[in-house]
Amino acid sequence: MAPKSSAVTTIPQSGSPYRVDHSQALRAAKALTAHIQSAQKSKAIEAPKKSLLDDAESDDEPSSEDQTPVWLIVTTKKHITDKKRFKPHRIALPHSLAQPAQRLCLITADPQRAYKDLIAEDAFPAELRDRIGRVVGVSKLKTKYKTFEARRQLFAEYDGFLADDRIVTLLPKLLGKVFYKSTAKRPVPVHLMGNEKVQKDAEGKKAKKSKDDKSSAIVGSADAVAKDINKALDSALVYLSPAATTAIRVGHASWEPAQITENLEAVVAALTTQEKLVPKGWKNIRSIHIKGPDTTALPIWLAEELWIDEADVLEEKPKGVDRSERLKIKGSSEDSKKRKTDDDAKESAPAEKPAKKAKKEKADLTKEIALRKEALKKQKAAAKAEA
Repeated sequence: MAPKSSAVTTIPQSGSPYRVDHSQALRAAKALTAHIQSAQKSKAIEAPKKSLLDDAESDDEPSSEDQTPVWLIVTTKKHITDKKRFKPHRIALPHSLAQPAQRLCLITADPQRAYKDLIAEDAFPAELRDRIGRVVGVSKLKTKYKTFEARRQLFAEYDGFLADDRIVTLLPKLLGKVFYKSTAKRPVPVHLMGNEKVQKDAEGKKAKKSKDDKSSAIVGSADAVAKDINKALDSALVYLSPAATTAIRVGHASWEPAQITENLEAVVAALTTQEKLVPKGWKNIRSIHIKGPDTTALPIWLAEELWIDEADVLEEKPKGVDRSERLKIKGSSEDSKKRKTDDDAKESAPAEKPAKKAKKEKADLTKEIALRKEALKKQKAAAKAEA
């Protein structure tokens, strides 16, 4: 049982006896950002000359202080899912994680031309259009970016990637470990149909589109698509896996601690209220920490109980066994050992008879073979004499 501290609170909120202590989260955010910024400065002063063979930046995390991520680490008492899911859940944040200067690549279903035309429309926001540097269809992704080096080059060329939510589950096989060994640049799913509901007729069937209206069947309106893309960029992504620990990006080290704290509280509120994210909410959460890529995790919230339901706890202690009962158990165990020894002796004794029998059968077989050889020799000699 964890000791009570400032990281543990039991203040009612939204029908739950638990919540994150704002002052504790703010102190942790201040300490973490100060440490990361100090480490960045000392690293810049003491950094040796880079080799030409080294990469300009790490593939996992950017080296810039403005882009150093701050992670929320949520540990649960039980696994929250039974399989790994590459399609993340989105949680709206008060402060967007997207950088204004980020260059984006959009991965779409075929045909890609329909989505290029969508982005080129006047109704599509010009600011967002300038950030999307490339539109790649699935078929082009299979052919042009088949090799490891081509994928690596694509990964390094853009700051972020968006993907049609209809084909996002196909991308791990197409993009490989270059993209999926970390969550830094995993494609973010977006609704390129604008998340618009398909109209159905009176019989409940989807309306058929004409041959001349193929694009409208797969592409949403420019306003709806742009709105969903901005919403995806402004959200925190939760990748669920069959584990007891989940890491969620909630901010950057260059932010004010208050901004990180507000994002942290928004993510925790969503995790504890949405059953599809953390089953049983606060009851299933064991601890909440905050950390940087290379820092120690600072505690935000610690559970007092290590179980979910009271039924999981054994209330009565096992009864002790007195000396007479122990002697009985010891005697019965010795008797069982003796019986086992006698049984082993009985089993090993008759094992000699089959061995002798096998030896006798082998001798008889050898004798029979010799007699057959002798008979064949006589038949051969008789055949020669007749000839």
